[in-house]
Amino acid sequence: MLQRCTRRRTNPLSRLWSRALFQSASNKPTYITTPIFYPNAVPHIGHLYSLVIADIFARYSRLRRPHVPTHFLAGTDEHGIKIQRAAEARGEEPLAFCDALSAQFRRLSEAADVSHTQFMRTTYDTHHRTVIDVWNRLNAQGLIYKAAYAGWYSVSDECFYTDAQVERVPDPAESSNTVTISTETKNVVEWASEENYMFKLSAFQDALLMHYKGSAEGTDIEHASGSNEGPGPTRIFPPQAHTQIVELLENAPLADLSVSRPRSRLSWGVPVPEDGEHTIYVWFDALLIYLTGVGYPFAEHAGSVAANSIKGTIEGPFGADAVVKSGWPADLQVIGKDILRFHALYLPAILIALGLPLPGRLLSHGHWTVEGRKMSKSLGNVADPFDAMERHGVDCVRYYLARVGGKFRDDVDWSEVQLTKHTKELQSLLGNFYLRFTSKKVMDRVAAHEPKESLATIYGALSTDDPLRGLVDITRALPAQVEARLLAMDVTDAVALITEVLKMLNKVFGDVAPFQKTTSSETAYVMHVVSVTVLRTVGICLQPFAPHAANTLLDALRVPAEKRMWGDAEEGAEVEALDIERGMRIFPPVNQ
Repeated sequence: MLQRCTRRRTNPLSRLWSRALFQSASNKPTYITTPIFYPNAVPHIGHLYSLVIADIFARYSRLRRPHVPTHFLAGTDEHGIKIQRAAEARGEEPLAFCDALSAQFRRLSEAADVSHTQFMRTTYDTHHRTVIDVWNRLNAQGLIYKAAYAGWYSVSDECFYTDAQVERVPDPAESSNTVTISTETKNVVEWASEENYMFKLSAFQDALLMHYKGSAEGTDIEHASGSNEGPGPTRIFPPQAHTQIVELLENAPLADLSVSRPRSRLSWGVPVPEDGEHTIYVWFDALLIYLTGVGYPFAEHAGSVAANSIKGTIEGPFGADAVVKSGWPADLQVIGKDILRFHALYLPAILIALGLPLPGRLLSHGHWTVEGRKMSKSLGNVADPFDAMERHGVDCVRYYLARVGGKFRDDVDWSEVQLTKHTKELQSLLGNFYLRFTSKKVMDRVAAHEPKESLATIYGALSTDDPLRGLVDITRALPAQVEARLLAMDVTDAVALITEVLKMLNKVFGDVAPFQKTTSSETAYVMHVVSVTVLRTVGICLQPFAPHAANTLLDALRVPAEKRMWGDAEEGAEVEALDIERGMRIFPPVNQ
């Protein structure tokens, strides 16, 4: 709910959440990552959703801390059996197949105005070096061993499951038969037995549980970086996802992880060092891209890998300064709920073994469905993100994804009707309003008023129950309130706060009616000054969500580029009310 305020106040909640979301070390860049997308098919709306949500936080970070770099990683995960089979089916070499599809994911990110600073591919040589280096370090500690392995394998998920993680269900293709599926992803599994390399994931169960719960002594694992300015225990959002991981660690022993596949079955991937018969498991490979993205191994090795790295105190080979300056650890990782286990268990265990700090936050979001059903090509219900942006405009699609999908607790239903509704809402409240309040009729009336008082003078003369004064009060409160919702990982409410201010502005404008001949030039001028003030603040706060529209608005208001930071919105700097562009179209025309 919007709240009025009559003076600026420091928001202690905002500071608290800021420390949790962004590292407090002054020389540490902010680091935000998207899922590393698997390009075995063209991008869909779920990929766009992940990109936009991560971009909202990256843009907010730059606005809040303009003098601290924000690294923002997106990319594609291009190894594994699914890619190998898909390329074979099309008669293409895997790399050529990946080149074409990875380019589509990069194009999606750019088309959606996503501000990633790096688009990384697991097929890059720099990433191969990371994978080999990490493998060798874990192997040197005795954390990788070779053993016969049997389990339920899912080609779709590219991972093994235990008996407790699968179930028998009727075969949808043949009702008289049954199939075995993963209880987590519902994908079909098959029994497989082979000799693989294993990672001692089981050795990290206590360390992971201590990390997610916080130890009894109130301390976190001491990392090789030697810094106490990290995020503390990783927070997983939504809270039920955090609870899920804690309960898993409390109630079931972690099995060691198979981290290779026979090269006879999987040739498309990074070979195991000194063993040409095995290929490194795609998820072991892919998870390390977040390290590659910030320059792993960071600096010249400062020592050898410690033998006691799973006992809580970690000595590591990396200099503390180099790690912090790289941006590691990630402040926020945006992922889909189907890959939570990989990011909440496998990657942290590897990081602990390496002596590196763990990410600050994991945002595990739901999936987009159509009429409650998962999108799939066979059902013909896959929403094309490029088509949606072409028909509704990039900013309006971003606005819809944030407004409808920003709670993260459940799956979200994709609706063309709702997308159209939200598109019209934003275009009306902001685009149409700008044309109305800068119309010749209104501007002539505003220009006729003398003297041209400042907002401070106008505000002081307004009665406490005047709707214009209330509008100014709510606008002054807006930056802190939007920030509080962002830091609480509530994107839906953050953007809704901006929408409510725009609704109030439109209502007050309609009630004051500066376009009517019976309205005095003084009243028209006061309405105009207040409108400009509100739009300036709205424009700054809207930048993470609808960046093109927000900056078009700020350009029209003649707000200098260096005066568009979050702190500028809080300061309430005034804009020259008459020196604004008239008739500016905030939203470009689209192909409906």
